[in-house]
Formats: sequence, structure tokens, C-alpha cells
Amino acid sequence: MFLGPDLIAFLMLALGAALFVGNGLAMLRPRSAPREENELQRAPIGRSTLMLVVGLVAAIWALGTLLG
Repeated sequence: MFLGPDLIAFLMLALGAALFVGNGLAMLRPRSAPREENELQRAPIGRSTLMLVVGLVAAIWALGTLLG
């Protein structure tokens, strides 16, 4: 298989970690001012929290798959 037999697990780990870190940082450090007229000043809390949890579950699952 291309890049080894654990490619899907590594991709899932990368995707989950990116979701977790990206949404966490968006909630912790919002922009000081919107760049465009229709842009939000803060990330939506509900959607960001949901994506944070989904990313954490995906990363833990992929890590468990790789270590197990």
C-alpha cells in the first residue's frame, strides 16, 4: 500500500488533531477586528465546541488504532 498499511490511521490522526487545535485556538484567541464587512468577530461557540469534540474523538481513536 502507498505509504504503508497505516496510512488511513495517520490521516485520521492528522485530521482530528487539526480540528481540535484549530477550533480550540479560534475559541481562545479571537481576532481583534473582522477583516471584511460580513465576517464574524468570534468563532461560533456551539459549532466550534462540536468540532473540537469531533476532532478529539477522531484523534484518540486513530491513536488507539496505531498503538493497539
